[in-house]
Formats: sequence, C-alpha cells, structure tokens
Amino acid sequence: MVLFLMTYTWFAVGLGALLLIFLVFRIRRYIQARVEILTAERVALAMKVKEKAHRIQGQYDSDSIVYTHQGPKKKSRKYQKVTVLFADIQGFTRIVEQLNPEMLIDELDQFFLHFDAIVEKYGIEKIKTIGDAYMCAGGLPVKNSTNPIEVVLAAIEMQNYMNEMRRVKMLEHKEYWELRIGVHTGPVISGMVGRKKISFDIWGDTVNIASRMESSGIAGEINISGTTWQLVNEFFVGEYRGKMPVKYKGETDMYFVKGILPELSLDGEGKQPNELFRIRLQHIRFADMEQAVLNRLENELPSELTYHNMKHTVDVVTQVEIIGRGEGIGEEEMLLLKTAALFHDTGFLIEKDHHEDYSIDLAREVMQLYDFPDEQIEEVCQLINVTRPEAEPRNHLEAILKDADLDYLGRSDFLPVSNNLYNEVQQLNGSLSQGDWNKKQINFIAGHKYYTNTAKKLRQVKKEKQLKGLRDLDGEKP
Repeated sequence: MVLFLMTYTWFAVGLGALLLIFLVFRIRRYIQARVEILTAERVALAMKVKEKAHRIQGQYDSDSIVYTHQGPKKKSRKYQKVTVLFADIQGFTRIVEQLNPEMLIDELDQFFLHFDAIVEKYGIEKIKTIGDAYMCAGGLPVKNSTNPIEVVLAAIEMQNYMNEMRRVKMLEHKEYWELRIGVHTGPVISGMVGRKKISFDIWGDTVNIASRMESSGIAGEINISGTTWQLVNEFFVGEYRGKMPVKYKGETDMYFVKGILPELSLDGEGKQPNELFRIRLQHIRFADMEQAVLNRLENELPSELTYHNMKHTVDVVTQVEIIGRGEGIGEEEMLLLKTAALFHDTGFLIEKDHHEDYSIDLAREVMQLYDFPDEQIEEVCQLINVTRPEAEPRNHLEAILKDADLDYLGRSDFLPVSNNLYNEVQQLNGSLSQGDWNKKQINFIAGHKYYTNTAKKLRQVKKEKQLKGLRDLDGEKP
C-alpha cells in the first residue's frame, strides 16, 4: 500500500511537471507569436513612415518611370528653376604645352575630384566634364528653391580652393591654374541619353546662357546673370558688370559675386557662411518642405478628417508666426515653431490613433531629407509632443505652439470650425448628440487657458464670449 501511494505520488508529480512544462511551452509560443506580429506591425508602420517621407520630399510620381526594351528608364522632365554652373580653366592650352600628359591629367583630376566633393556637399548634381570644363546644376532631380544660393556657395568654395592652390604654386615658383565660373538660373529639360553608355544631361537656353556667363567672365571671378543675382542678393556681395547680348533673348545683366555678406559670413570675411546664413537658408528650405507636406495632406488625408485636415495645419502655421512675432522670438525659434506646426498632424497620414507619435516619426524622416541638423530635429519633435491633448507647455516655444493649435477657440470662425470637429468625431467615434457635444465643448473651453500674453490679448475675450454663447444655447448657468 505504501509502495502504491509512493508510486502514485511520483506519477502525479511527474504528470504535473509535464503539464507545467507543456503550459510554459505554449505560453512561450504564444508570446513569441505575439512579439513577431507586433514586430511585423511596427516594421510595416516604420516602412510606411519612410515611404511617406520620401514621397513628401521627392514628390514621387510613378509616371516618371517608363519601361523600355532596355529596362526601366527615367522620362525626360522639365524643371522651371535650375541653376547651372560652368567652370573652365583659364589658359588651359598654354598649360598643356608646358606639362607632360601624366602631370596634366593628375592635376586636372585633383581639381575635379575636389569640385565633386563640393557639389555633393551642397546637394548639386554633377552633369559632366568636357576637357577642362566642369558642368553641374542645382535644383534637380529633386526640385528646390535654394539651388541658386547653394550653387553660388559652391562657386565661392571652388574659387577659394583655386586661390589656395595658386598661393602654394607661387611659393614653389610653378605655373598655377585659374578658373572662370559662369552661373545662370532658369528652366531646363533633363533626360537620359545614349544606348550603351547612358548618361544624364540637361538642355535649354539656361544651359547656353550659363555657358555664355562663363566665357564672358574673368579668371578668378564668378560671373552670374541678373536672373540669378535677383535670387541671391540677400546673401552675397555683388558688383554690377553691365549687360550682355543673348541671342533671341535681348540683353541680360551680369554681376561678379565678390563673397558672402559680412554679417552672414564667419568672422565677416565673406568666405564661409555663418549660423545666421544657415538659418535664413533653412527658412527657404522650409517653404519647399511646406509646399510638399501640404500637398500630401490635401491629397492623401482621409475624407472623414473634416477638422484635422490641411486647412487646420495652415491655420496653426499661420498662428505660430503671428503669436511668435508678438512674443518677440528670434529667426531660428520661428523656424522651429513653423516646422513643428507643419508636422504636428501629419501622423494622420499613417494612423488615426496616436497620430502624434507618427507625426514625430515623419518629422524626423522628412527634416533629415531637407538638411535640418539633428539638434533642430529633436527640438521640433519635443514641440510636437505638446500638441497632445493632455500635455502642458514647459517653455516659451511650447506655449506658443499650444496656443496656436487651439487658437480657433477665440476666433470669429469658432462655430464653423467647431462644427467641422463635431462632424469628424461623429464619423470616427459614432453618434454624439448636438446637446452632448455642446456640453463637451463647454467643459473643454471652461478648462482651457491661453499661455502667452499675445494669445490672451488676441483671443481671451472672444473665447469667453464663445463660452457664454454655448452656455446660453445649452441653458446652463456659469
């Protein structure tokens, strides 16, 4: 009997252990499966964020690709604003006569490799080299408004490099090379040419005029057209040269770029851009980014978002500028605020739930594509966080954005905007009576406050009137 009980006990313990092991195994399998599902979902969302970011920056169009018997090929494309640069070595024929072929090619290769690094630094597209001539263009394949400034910066850096090489050669009592540079901005057509050796090229009057600017220039100088000068004169010092006849175009003005404006250059020397230069250039990049983002919001947001739509984003961007100016903020702070306002609801392009998280993800991706430094990206992401309903502002900029996001509470168009929000809530979250909505609005407005003095001056009185009107409508006593 004792032996039987012991055997039974050991059997029960063993069976229990087996059941426990089986249960642990099943739980582990379940957890692994859930982790795999959640990981796949997160990866899919991350890929969706990246895809949206690149669509925003590149304004990607699948119709730009055509499939031929040679495989996929980019269609020819017209650009309205491209800045073309031609650089040519002065007196190349004379230099050829004095140098042996190997030294000649080595020095030419050294110059062009350095030029390649410069154009890559400024996001400029190298087109080709022809003998001793170097051709590049800004504003393609990705369109942008900053290309005239970036190309002139590249030209200044090229001439600075050539001046340094000349100084070294003179110390060594050797012949030195000098560079003529010509620049013009205008429309071009781009495309791929060739059968066996396919290459990218551009055509149009803009290319011809840029070439004329170079041939009409002087060694050691940067000769730009009047068209380009009008686009860059807030950043650079220029010297007017007169007019040049252009076939079928009449005459065009010419300017020598003598350097960067002292207040926008390091140590006022006019050779390298300082932080203020970069901030002002970033404001121009913001305009490109704004256009691209608003285009996506207008075309890709779900139709049921009658409040969190493109118009709301435009309102918030406008209001952060109005409130920001009233609060006396600086140029960089204004840039950060407008960027945060632009992205604060872009997460709706990914998911409606927790859209602020996706807005931050999109801001990170897109801002990198528009050359924002890491510290500015982080500041913008922190600003977006304050647009969450429960978030309280921790600093002046967050207070401005928080006020701008709910600026409509104290505006004359409060009722139609509020109605748009009501319709959105109805479509996303089911039925809500008008009476219940009014009560919800009353409670929200009664608990809301503006944080900045500017918003209080502009909106507080009107907001209190809105609250009184809603209470009268609801029959509620304050």
